[in-house]
Amino acid sequence: MSSRPHVRGFYDAGTCSIQYVAWCASTRDCAVIDPVLDYDEKSGSVATRNADALLAFIASEGLNPVFILDTHPHADHFSAAAYLRERTGAPTAIGAHIIDVQKLWKDIYNWPDFEVGGVYWDRLFHAGDTFRIGELEARVLHSPGHTLASVTYVIGDAAFIHDTLFTPDSGSARADFPGGSAECLWKSIQEILSLPDDTRLFTGHDYRPGNREPLWESTVAVQRRDNPHVAGRSLEDFVALRQARDSTLPMPKLILPALQVNIRGGRLPEPEANGRRYLKIPLGAFPDAPWG
Repeated sequence: MSSRPHVRGFYDAGTCSIQYVAWCASTRDCAVIDPVLDYDEKSGSVATRNADALLAFIASEGLNPVFILDTHPHADHFSAAAYLRERTGAPTAIGAHIIDVQKLWKDIYNWPDFEVGGVYWDRLFHAGDTFRIGELEARVLHSPGHTLASVTYVIGDAAFIHDTLFTPDSGSARADFPGGSAECLWKSIQEILSLPDDTRLFTGHDYRPGNREPLWESTVAVQRRDNPHVAGRSLEDFVALRQARDSTLPMPKLILPALQVNIRGGRLPEPEANGRRYLKIPLGAFPDAPWG
């Protein structure tokens, strides 16, 4: 039985996000991980260019989507999970602690009638849950810290580690969003780095330090050795580093538009009486955040 998925990353320059298609060579079954729905905050326009590129690749390779997976509710882009489910019929999934994130943001958006729960996905994963992509065995790690709901998908020898560690020259993810915790992030990173040394790690973002070409793949051994947020550090060192860094960071420019879409599985707001959809922006939601 194969334990090494084929993986193709798709870089979205607008949000520095990486989307993935991972597939079983034997059966051609595949999973789409963290797909991006295009959104232009200046015009309010939504498009499906990124998602359609994924679909075109899937068709060209003769792949069969069996899962559309989000690693967490993203703060910097809209999820294309709902659109891809509509186009492919593949079930959507996210970590079960999305319910905790929904509760936080329900209050921030003042949505008294918002239905908290898993109704927006076909499956909610708990830590230790397993699933299959063709002959590939996959399991779920709960990896909180960046968000309460973050999960890692370990598919064969590949782990999709979302916003925990970036490439070794870029360090780690921020942990100051509602429900975030630098201490929890450290513990999640340690669980990921306890995987076999040659496990391939696929990150969720690359901000291209020094304007280099986008990168998104590393290994456990390389991260443990070369990532300056990990190598030679203790929990206390990491928490101090993360808190100092996070205190200087402005909120992502799309966090307020994106979360109201992403805690609904990538569904846009319903059209109002005039046929137009509207996003809700709570003013003063983060009064202490640095301006950027």
